[in-house]
Amino acid sequence: MSKGHFLPTRRPSARPLRRAVQFGALAAFLVLLVAARRGGAPPSLANLPMRLDPLAMLAHALAAHALLAGSALALLTLALTLLFGRAWCGWLCPLGTLLDLVPSPRPAARRALPETWRQAKHVLWLTLLVAALLGNLTLLVLDPLTLVIRTFGTALWPALERVVTAAEGAAYALPPLRPAVEAIDRLLRPALFPLEASLSRAPVLYGLVLVAVLALNGLTPRFWCRYLCPLGGLLGLVSKVGLVRREVTSACTRCGACARVCPTGTVRPDRDFASDPAECTMCLECREACPYDAIRFPARPALAPMEAYDPDRRTVLASLGVAVLGVALFRSSRAARTPLIRPPGARENGLEARCIRCGLCVRACPTGAIQPALLEGGLESLWTPVLVPRLGYCDYSCNACGQVCPVEAIPPLTLEEKRRAVLGRAYVDRNRCIPWADHRPCIVCEEMCPVPEKAIVLEEVTVTDAAGQPVTVQRPRVVEERCIGCGICEYKCPVSGEAAIRVFAVEG
Repeated sequence: MSKGHFLPTRRPSARPLRRAVQFGALAAFLVLLVAARRGGAPPSLANLPMRLDPLAMLAHALAAHALLAGSALALLTLALTLLFGRAWCGWLCPLGTLLDLVPSPRPAARRALPETWRQAKHVLWLTLLVAALLGNLTLLVLDPLTLVIRTFGTALWPALERVVTAAEGAAYALPPLRPAVEAIDRLLRPALFPLEASLSRAPVLYGLVLVAVLALNGLTPRFWCRYLCPLGGLLGLVSKVGLVRREVTSACTRCGACARVCPTGTVRPDRDFASDPAECTMCLECREACPYDAIRFPARPALAPMEAYDPDRRTVLASLGVAVLGVALFRSSRAARTPLIRPPGARENGLEARCIRCGLCVRACPTGAIQPALLEGGLESLWTPVLVPRLGYCDYSCNACGQVCPVEAIPPLTLEEKRRAVLGRAYVDRNRCIPWADHRPCIVCEEMCPVPEKAIVLEEVTVTDAAGQPVTVQRPRVVEERCIGCGICEYKCPVSGEAAIRVFAVEG
């Protein structure tokens, strides 16, 4: 111990409180995601986390040229940031909590990365907002909340469903366990899992994105938050004028304990262990580590100085150029794209300029019909919702996707309005249809059609089969003006591989 320095009485630890808030917020976030299915939590509650996201709400407002009343909740996050800096990142962000659970190198083994790398997150959020002004929201795939929700709905929860289904199947093979399995299954379905097994496209891809973000912790703690998170960059800039901020008192002995434990590496030994409020997540780990109680978090209004990695005029101009070039590139891919089947009312609503890529509609869809688009619609449509009838169908009695969408990219249609919305048109492939090609009976598509006046009718004809014998079969025919393109005919078609009746998008 240095002469003249004595260990003061330590303040009570704030770590248990922070951990409780972190895990409580993560648990609430996951509960809302689980309950986002039709019949679960009210839609206004299920989409609450996204409406608290100021980056997503601001980008949507710029792209859609409209400000939704529900988006005003994002002001609460900004108010929290003005009071306590980046406390959202350190206490409430679900991705931040997951990152804290991932092991990172010990201080001695951490790589010293250039401070200028922190500028990347500012380039990202500035580029994102400029692109939004130009009507493109593709970069919102990098928003931390959309990233977690999308991964949960398209990879993690479907994987858990398959594990549970496999476990039920194995247990059901044992007769003594069958009553218990049936009872458990009644509790799980449809409350948590769909009645029919659902499939996701490219679940490994979505899972790998989250794994990659978490794996970056192997380089340095909270790599994502330090260098890449666009929401963190925006909140960091607001934190420059935050009321409560970290200060070091004269009791500091320069022992360096605070710098060694800081998860974002913002405690600077070369600046008397001061820190940048824009990079501090208010985790209080430095306060816990300080043996002399030399760290305080007073409420003192002031403007923090700008750092070399903070956005300047050159950063803004670079972001402007990247955004303009990127939007032009994305729109050039429209020429070769395949028309997509969109959720009810979304195509007419200008989905691509409104969708924030959160994936809540994917989670809410009870049949698994809604999937994030890959490259079939061009880069501009990446991870926007698309219906894939071979994986699921648009339930005639459901309007959950429009109700749960936090920005009304899928309009909140009433059930009657939704039933009148035309998603596409069904067409019979006579070379694959069983009655047409094989002269064998099959009326599945007609039976499944939910439209009151059937959009698929059967026409009875007598034909000659392969043996030269006359047979009477009923051939399906689509009445185009009645078809709404719900896709149940394609989903239920018993033909292996590509269905004999397929739904295609209606353009215009």
